[in-house]
Amino acid sequence: MGGIAQLAKSLGIEVSGCDAGVYPPMSDQLKQAGIHLIEDYDPEQLDAGADLYIIGNAISRGNPLLEEILNRGLPYTSGPQWLQENILNGRHVLAVAGTHGKTTTTSMLAWILEDCGLNPSFLIGGVPQNFGHSARLTESEYFVIEADEYDTAFFDKRSKFVHYRPRTVILNNLEYDHADIFPNLEAIERQFHHLVRTIPSHGKVIFNEASEALHRVLKMGLWTPAESFGTSPVCDWRLVEHEGARLFAGGKEVGRFELSLPGEHNLLNASAAVAAAVNAGVSAERAVDALSRFEGVKRRMEVKGEVAGTKVIDDFAHHPTAIEETIKAVRSKYQTGRLLAVLEPRSNTMKLGTMKAQLPGSLVQADKVFCYQGPAVQWDTAAALAPLGEKAEEFKDLEALVEDVVSQAEQGDTILVMSNGGFGGVHKKLLDGLKSKFGA
Repeated sequence: MGGIAQLAKSLGIEVSGCDAGVYPPMSDQLKQAGIHLIEDYDPEQLDAGADLYIIGNAISRGNPLLEEILNRGLPYTSGPQWLQENILNGRHVLAVAGTHGKTTTTSMLAWILEDCGLNPSFLIGGVPQNFGHSARLTESEYFVIEADEYDTAFFDKRSKFVHYRPRTVILNNLEYDHADIFPNLEAIERQFHHLVRTIPSHGKVIFNEASEALHRVLKMGLWTPAESFGTSPVCDWRLVEHEGARLFAGGKEVGRFELSLPGEHNLLNASAAVAAAVNAGVSAERAVDALSRFEGVKRRMEVKGEVAGTKVIDDFAHHPTAIEETIKAVRSKYQTGRLLAVLEPRSNTMKLGTMKAQLPGSLVQADKVFCYQGPAVQWDTAAALAPLGEKAEEFKDLEALVEDVVSQAEQGDTILVMSNGGFGGVHKKLLDGLKSKFGA
């Protein structure tokens, strides 16, 4: 919604908006864009007399501002619908969908097109370091968008991505998530099928060969040329990690990845981004080269600071698969010292406890685990993490967690913080604690 607000501002529209508990980096972006941000949902905001209200999918019936909009009969729409009608229509939309890696892959794709002179517009659910903001509107025919399967709005329960009508789509992977709105994986597969149905026959579907769920999606119907990516010899875009990370297309090596981001999952993200960029007219060799200058994304393995050799890293990981892959990647990059994992189960799926059985396995490669059980988490994190034994500690008080992490931290350790929220500013608290401890 913050990105859509910035795009609307770029069209010359006067924009203001409200939310509860806004935190950086989005709050900073909105301020820099000159967008008036109002805290909370007081119905008196309607006295300003907006022409249209764009309502995000986090807003439900019972919200006082929404109820007043409905009672007064004021005009409203959803973010995805407004985006399609006012910006995406007529453009070559390149969309990135999947359970994991959407933000990083979308950022990679936008950067490739930028580095190759195509000046793309984009809307991304994070802040790419190469651009410094999450949304941009240009005159280019290309629009790169992160395509989320979450529902559109309180009045439109279709996945957001069905509004985008992409010509090129990446299907990065597909697992069960969003337990608050999807009863099972099959229900999500059906939404991905709806996305595939919108892609024109002269477009391109780029999919993860290793995903059985995506194979099921494509078997429901495919009217568009499709190309696979992955590590299997059958892939159209094959990643080979031998003597470096090499990408092959049609049996021919097209380049070697030199990424700043560690982990095989990021190499697969990069492979998909290259394949999509080729569909926009970029050569594969040039696309691989562009990624050597990709600087990553805020909140994706972002180093927030270092004190006496002890690093504090922030990551958005909140699904067991993402947690496991992030720990592996950080392990591969920082091989000295211990890895201390600090986790907040905060997504709707995690708060419901749907994935609690998978949590211990996803954290097993960490040396220590510190789990914060916020007030919205109604299941027992201590019981869930019991298989990790003394390696895991659980806290209901954030200050106590910070104090314990700092007390156990040693010089050279890596503290990996994983949450899809602001986590109470825990990163700064940890860094301040480390400075006090080590006298830095």
